[in-house]
Amino acid sequence: MPTTLITGASSGLGAEMARQLAATGEDLALCARRTDRLEELRAEILAAHPDRRVAVRALDVNDHEQVFEVVRAFRADLGTLDRVIVNAGLGKGAPLGTGGFAANKETATTNFVSALAQCEAAMEVFRDQRAGHLVVISSMSAMRGLPKTLTTYAASKAGIAHLAEGLRTELHGTELGRTVHVTVLYPGYIASEMNEKVAQRTPLMSTTEKGVQAMVAAIEKRVGSACVPPLPWAPLSLVMKHAPLPVLKRLI
Repeated sequence: MPTTLITGASSGLGAEMARQLAATGEDLALCARRTDRLEELRAEILAAHPDRRVAVRALDVNDHEQVFEVVRAFRADLGTLDRVIVNAGLGKGAPLGTGGFAANKETATTNFVSALAQCEAAMEVFRDQRAGHLVVISSMSAMRGLPKTLTTYAASKAGIAHLAEGLRTELHGTELGRTVHVTVLYPGYIASEMNEKVAQRTPLMSTTEKGVQAMVAAIEKRVGSACVPPLPWAPLSLVMKHAPLPVLKRLI
């Protein structure tokens, strides 16, 4: 059975991906800071799928040495890691120059530098195994620079998407590229702890279950990139990328 590691798996999209991937027959390596929630999720999954293997470990992705330690330990525990989903993220932010540097720095560190550490640790394993699937969870906000509280968040999500795309370019046409795959997902509004306030303001919010179904479908197809759910986000991505600035500002 394939084995998938998910960071930030204690709630939201990470926890729901764990549930849905377990239902497809995958073993799981789940990590997050809140180990009590991980243990609850593990018990829930094993109750529904007793034949699954579900390993859990504490991980603060901003402890970069710990990132490498945990990924290596999971591989030792489970024998192999077939997929790593870089999911852990943060949504804090403030308009630039308004005294919110600490929040912006925390978001930039978590969403880019710590995601880099996760990609490095995953690729260390995949290069050694000569096989694997790296999945990076970006955001529709990565399509364009966004204002106010979203400025740093959008930039960090664009950064990690470009990091993964650069890796895919490196692997393309190589022997390793035939067995190591890279996927970037751009979720739109999917209900989660991170965007509870947004849910009150937009009709475009997908339920966690349906949104993650679209994410899991794209992951299992090992697509290069995908906006999820495809509707309305794939066509909206073109609007976000190409709309003149006055039009974009009215839309957001």
